[in-house]
Amino acid sequence: MANKGPAYGMSRDVQTKIEKKYDDELEDRLVEWIVAQCGAAVGRPERGRLGFQVWLKNGIVLSRLVNSLYPDGSKPVKIPDAPPTMVFKQMEQIAQFLKAAEDYGVVKTDIFQTVDLFEAKDMAAVQRTLMALGSLAVTKNDGNYHGDPNWFMKKAQEHKREFTESQLKEGKNIIGLQMGTNKGASQAGMSYGRPRQIIS
Repeated sequence: MANKGPAYGMSRDVQTKIEKKYDDELEDRLVEWIVAQCGAAVGRPERGRLGFQVWLKNGIVLSRLVNSLYPDGSKPVKIPDAPPTMVFKQMEQIAQFLKAAEDYGVVKTDIFQTVDLFEAKDMAAVQRTLMALGSLAVTKNDGNYHGDPNWFMKKAQEHKREFTESQLKEGKNIIGLQMGTNKGASQAGMSYGRPRQIIS
């Protein structure tokens, strides 16, 4: 990783806007969920964006979180005995979490980039990913979610409708409103100016 100095000008403005998107109240809710989901062994971070980033940075807490959403015997992320200390191993652990989250059902647009967390580039994106993961866990309702179900919004679910053959036939007799209507206005009595004159 390259050491980067402070940002100036437009880069600084952009970074400031990104940092303003971070939600401290949401951080509290996410910490409560992660502790409820993984157990007290994961500890708690110091309050604030930097404390949250340091807590998640090596990828172990995130890996335990995603593993806790699966039944025993089918854990998607391998967690090393000792937390990784080398930078590339920590980033690899985060990447494994991201892959597992995507396999769980989190859409690509909700998934943060590894550097967003590792270098604290966009901690709000990390919060969005965790919110999407929590929402999916509540929606699946498979018994692996722990914590208050009101912490996350349920995702919309498919509601299939079955129609009988007679109902489908009846629908063919109705003109849909998208096609216009055959009642009301007509072209009766309309004239479009003089007819074309053919001169030989």
